[in-house]
Amino acid sequence: MNYTIGEVAEKVNLTTFTLRYYEKEKILLPINRDESGKRVFKKKDIEWINLIKCFKETGMSMEDIKKLVELILEGDKTIPKRLEILKNHKEKVLKKMEDLEKNLNKIDMKIKWYNDQIKKT
Repeated sequence: MNYTIGEVAEKVNLTTFTLRYYEKEKILLPINRDESGKRVFKKKDIEWINLIKCFKETGMSMEDIKKLVELILEGDKTIPKRLEILKNHKEKVLKKMEDLEKNLNKIDMKIKWYNDQIKKT
């Protein structure tokens, strides 16, 4: 099934401007166009866009996302390099989660303290 840029934007909850920007910045894998020059997205394109969103939401740099696209376009010989980028990113995400957990514990301690103060009054 084919999708227009507007349909894709709605499906992935991004603006058409953002999708065009991603294409301009070579963050998207090459998008096919129809005879009139309009972008024609496939299911695989939507899956990639959702993966980009995942990468961005977990703090991956645009530079690393671009590097992944470049490596994908170079073919399967780059799989080890792609794996390394993803492993490094995973480590950063795990560290961030650990830091968030520590901060959440501090917040919980403060909430408990306030609750204890309320009970005393």
